[in-house]
Amino acid sequence: MEPRISIITLGVADLEASTRFYRDGLGFPEHDAGGPSITFFLLAELMLALYPLESLADETGSDLLGEMPEGQHAFTIAHNVANRAEVDNVLLAAEAAGARIVKPAAPTFWGGYSGYFADPDGFKWEIATGSGLPVDPSA
Repeated sequence: MEPRISIITLGVADLEASTRFYRDGLGFPEHDAGGPSITFFLLAELMLALYPLESLADETGSDLLGEMPEGQHAFTIAHNVANRAEVDNVLLAAEAAGARIVKPAAPTFWGGYSGYFADPDGFKWEIATGSGLPVDPSA
């Protein structure tokens, strides 16, 4: 696995309000990879995604609220790769290194292919491939 973080996804309570905050309030440039259910912002070195908390829990296959200690917030870290075989290989390598697969790789509702693992501390990593999501964050 190349040491790169492609996307940080924040689980937000109100997608529209959070989108306005980052886009209109802070001036973050919106990226067209999103749709009505997710907002992406292309930043200097990575993308920031806002996603409803319930949707993020569904996507990761876990109860994010039930897993969070008091005062912590839900987020995932995404590592984008070029193709499905790389998604599978990275998930296998992570599992061999001690990660727990929380959602096996599968086709996604947005047309990509992704799976999730939890590192030894429980942080959720998405390994994904799909159009509109850059492998190189500057793309």
